[in-house]
Amino acid sequence: MWIQSLDNFIKYSQDKLEITRATAVKMLLCGYKHKEIMPILGVSSGFISKWKKAFFQNGVEGLKLAYKGSKGFLDIQQHTEIVEWLRSKERWTLDELEYQLASKYEVAFESKQSYYELFDEAGISWKKTQSNNPKYDSELVASKKKKLESCWRRDEPK
Repeated sequence: MWIQSLDNFIKYSQDKLEITRATAVKMLLCGYKHKEIMPILGVSSGFISKWKKAFFQNGVEGLKLAYKGSKGFLDIQQHTEIVEWLRSKERWTLDELEYQLASKYEVAFESKQSYYELFDEAGISWKKTQSNNPKYDSELVASKKKKLESCWRRDEPK
């Protein structure tokens, strides 16, 4: 009965770690010793003991991964609202997006990349969040333009 439940679990599980846990327990139930199982599966004696105990307490459910991933900071509706809000604006700043998320949804991302991904999803390059090129120097541009014009005039056929 136990062996059959482990066989089914091994057959249908998609996770390598769950399969290793079940295989270790199955081998133990089939009479293998810890020192025989360890090199075959590449696990420790403690690993085998831990999952044997979990199996006898909770069956194959005890061998399943407990981690199901982290919950996103924004739910789907909030995420959609933020993207639509960004699309409705003419100008954007990263600070403004950070403030909007913090004040309306109490969300602050650890990485700037998360904010950039919201801009990207709204069809906005995050580099467009500045109203002007910070390196733009109108005098320098005018002088380069004059030099180019004088070169063009000089090179024109007469």
